[in-house]
Amino acid sequence: MLRNIFIALFLGAALLCAACAADRQDASNSTPKASPDANQTTPPEKPAATPQPQVVTASVEEVKIDADGSAEASVRLDIAEGYHVNANPPSDKFYIGTELQAEPQEGITPGKPVYPPALTKKFSFAEQPLAVYEGRAVIKLPLRAERLAAKGRHTFKARIRVQPCNDLACLPPRTIEASIPVVVN
Repeated sequence: MLRNIFIALFLGAALLCAACAADRQDASNSTPKASPDANQTTPPEKPAATPQPQVVTASVEEVKIDADGSAEASVRLDIAEGYHVNANPPSDKFYIGTELQAEPQEGITPGKPVYPPALTKKFSFAEQPLAVYEGRAVIKLPLRAERLAAKGRHTFKARIRVQPCNDLACLPPRTIEASIPVVVN
């Protein structure tokens, strides 16, 4: 019995030594090679960063509004050919729908955005057709100016959250910043 324990310990130690020797050999093979100048080593190459394409852009024309009045901003989304974004509301709770957010500023209060009608389109990755926007989509944003709103030019900030997709894959969700120029008369 004691002999069997001794043999098991001996074999275990031999396996451990062999594993350590293999790790040392792998480590010595992966060290950076010395350059002609023995004091410098070549740093490992980094993969080039792939820029995300700007497949969705937003633009807004100037809005004129009277103090104590209301107007409507048109936030235009231009979506690159071959891409789409999910509509608001999206077809399913698992899809990221287009969403416009704006904060009150300088006596001007935004209302609830009015999203355009969606296109219903069938894609190879989904069993059911999806509600999407393609090409150009215009979101209407009601604005209300207070009676004492300062006259003149103001810039209203808006954020539009979208997730661009094509028929094969989706890009990561992104937030597009848009400036809404407003003139209070």
